[in-house]
This record gives sequence, structure tokens and C-alpha cells, in this order.
Amino acid sequence: MRSLATMLLSVLLVCTLAYSCRGGSTSESAEAADSIHSIPDTLRVGTLYSPLSYFIYREEQMGYDYDLIKQFGADKGVYIDLVVAPSISSLLEMLDSGKVDLAAYEIPIIAANRDRVIPCGVENITHQVLVQPKGNPDSLITDVTQLVGREVYVEKDSKYQHRLANLNDELGGGIMMHVVDQDTLITEDLIEMVSSGKIPLTIVDSDIARLNKTYYNSLDVSLEVSFPQRSSWGVPLDKAWLADSINAWIGSSEPRQAQEKLLKRYFELSKNSPSLSLDLSKGRMSPYDNLFKKYAKEIGWDWRMLASQGYAESRFDTTVVSWAGARGLMQIMPRTARAYGLSMNRISNPEASISTATAIIRDLDKSLSRYVPDPEERKKFVVAAYNSGIAHIYDAIALARKYGKNPQVWSGNVAEALLMKANPDYYNDPVCKYGYFRGKETTNYVIKVFDMYNRARKNVPV
Repeated sequence: MRSLATMLLSVLLVCTLAYSCRGGSTSESAEAADSIHSIPDTLRVGTLYSPLSYFIYREEQMGYDYDLIKQFGADKGVYIDLVVAPSISSLLEMLDSGKVDLAAYEIPIIAANRDRVIPCGVENITHQVLVQPKGNPDSLITDVTQLVGREVYVEKDSKYQHRLANLNDELGGGIMMHVVDQDTLITEDLIEMVSSGKIPLTIVDSDIARLNKTYYNSLDVSLEVSFPQRSSWGVPLDKAWLADSINAWIGSSEPRQAQEKLLKRYFELSKNSPSLSLDLSKGRMSPYDNLFKKYAKEIGWDWRMLASQGYAESRFDTTVVSWAGARGLMQIMPRTARAYGLSMNRISNPEASISTATAIIRDLDKSLSRYVPDPEERKKFVVAAYNSGIAHIYDAIALARKYGKNPQVWSGNVAEALLMKANPDYYNDPVCKYGYFRGKETTNYVIKVFDMYNRARKNVPV
């Protein structure tokens, strides 16, 4: 969550969690509050779509805050009724009006919020940090004074622009600041551009930087360029007992361990897609070619396309488990496996995985046929939906239609609309039903699968 930039500081280790300090305790007063105010059967929880707090991936709800509040509900025997607000100001209004009992999102701990929100749960401390290539250790910028004479790109009218302007004044000038219009590029785009060498430097919040570092291992995000920024969950002033209950819960052993696992899942585990460098010189693709041939017939696909997708998913490793929990040769999510009758003890079985993946592809193709009538063009949509979940493809089709793109063509049209779903201006659009999504991974996935398929067509016989 938005808290993870300075989590290696030793002072934070004396708090109740690694990488964070908690606003709660296991005091007797908290236990007394729990007994006087029993938690209701249903807890109304507000949050926001974001890459950190809450999002949908392959039809499963995820996010650091989401997973943590679900764990609280499970431990307390409480149903979590989740409401997604369009902005942090709307979320605070929901707290004020009593529409939600708890904001499971990073609410800034600042004077302006003191009279309307009681902080609770994990207190997160972040900084703005410099994003730079690792490169040669001797060339790393290790002090803000070294920014003089350097080019730094930041979003227009963002807190990053304001901080960089102030820093430039503090240093007596000399930082070459480039302001980027948010309609064109967003924070994640600038981070990717630093990774690819298109721009030299940018500034973002440390939690966003650490999350993106799991996609781009070539980055260094260690240099802090701002004062600490504190945030946490929050409850309205009349629910201090709920804050006490959450604080007491998060201060105990098992929730601490659960939170540590979530930190690792979202902010440490690599999310890089494998590079596709398969040797096709022997005229075969994998040890499972016969299985791909067998099941591809059931959906009328060239088996080399299905195998290309299998390689993009797992590199034909039947034991691999992704950061999101997808498993096996075709990287099937546990909930999807259950829906298709695939038990967890067989999810790593190659034939079971390919068979289930084929059934999923058949259903995706059927669902998308009314949107994309051309069967060849539809394959791109199906491959994308297999990677992202069909919900985000529905959103991308709706966005493409609204913003003048061809909703029946993937490349340059719906693919571009899917990329728009990383921008709050678009994922909060009324036509967008399923919120934030990092479309770059899926658009790259489609390119990789079809590039591999085209290579296989030239080198591997049918």
C-alpha cells in the first residue's frame, strides 16, 4: 500500500510490523471497547480502485488493502460489504455521512482530516523518491544536490512537480524539470520510460515506486526527496471503538504474519513476464505438443497458438506459481479452476491444465463473439481476456467505442483503450465497470503470444 518507501528504517522495526508502524495496540481499553461495541455482522467498507488498494485481475478481487480487510472480516466472522468510491474526497464524504463504517484506503494523516477521521490499523510512512536506472553504482545519484544539471520528468500539476520546484529553489536552481501532461502519460508510464531509457529520471511516491520495481528490476528507488508522508485506514469520529478493535487485531501475531505475506506478494515478488526465446530449431515446441494438438482441435485453433500461449504463461513449467496465485502450465487461478471442476491437487497436471484452459478459451470466445464477429480478429481479444480477465476487455471495448476507436479491432484500438484503464480519468469513466487495470502487461502479452505463434508457424510443422 502507499506506505512502503522507508520500510527498511530500523526505527520502524520497533513498531508492530516490518515495513510499517501501526497506529493500534493490544491494550485493555481496546479489548473493553470490543466487548462494549460488538462488531456488526456486516461491515461497510469503502475503498478506491488503484494498483495498491483494490483491483480486479483474472476475475478475482485483489489489492493490499482489500486482502487485509478481508482477513479482518474472516478473523472476526464479519461480512465485508465493499463500496468503491471515485475519489478520496468522495470516500471521506461517505465516512462523514455514515454510508461506510471504515475507509480501507490510505487516508493522509494531516491536520485537515483530524476533525473527521480517526486513523487506525497500519500507519504507513512514505516519501517521494527518485526513480533512476541502477546502471553503474558509481553513477547513481545518492544526494539531492546531484540533481543540479539533471533532467527530471514529472506529471503536470502533481505533488511531484511542486516538490521538485521547491527542491530546485532550495538548491538555488539548476534542475531541468520537464512537465508532462497527465492526459498523455501517467506515473506508471514515466517509471516505464526510465526503465527503458527513454527519459533519465522521475519522481513518484515510494510505495508506487516499489510496486513498479517488481515489474522493472533495473530501477533504483532508494533516494528520498521529500519529508515523510503518513497515512492509514480511517473510521468516523463516532466509531472510535471500531478503530480500537482494528488496532487490537492488527497488533496480534497472526494478522501481523498475514500482513507481512501481503507486503511480499504485492511489493516484492517479481511480476515480470518471461521473455520468449524458445528454441524451435528441432521442429517442436514443448514436451506437451501432443496435448496441445489434442485439445486445440476442440476449439478449432492451430495447436501452435495454444502452445504459444502456454509458453507465455509458464515457459512450460508445470510447477510455477505466479505472484497472483495462478498455477501450472496454463497459469489457472484457483477460483477459476474450481469453477471448471479442476481440483487443486490436479492444477499442476499438464493435461488437466491444458484441458481446462481450452474450456476457458471456448467460453471466452463465445462471450466475445457478439462484440467481435470476425473469428481471426477475435483470437486477439480471447488471448487478452485469458490474461486479464474478460471484465477488463469489456471495459476496453466500451472505452474504445466511446472515444472514437474501432471496438471490433484489437491493435491500435481496443488495445489502446485497455491501456487507458491505468488512468483514473478513464477507469472512473461511467462506461468503465471494473476499475483500474494495468493494461500494459496484457497488451504486451498479446504481442508476445502472436510473435511466438508466427515464429512457430515458420519452424514447427502442423
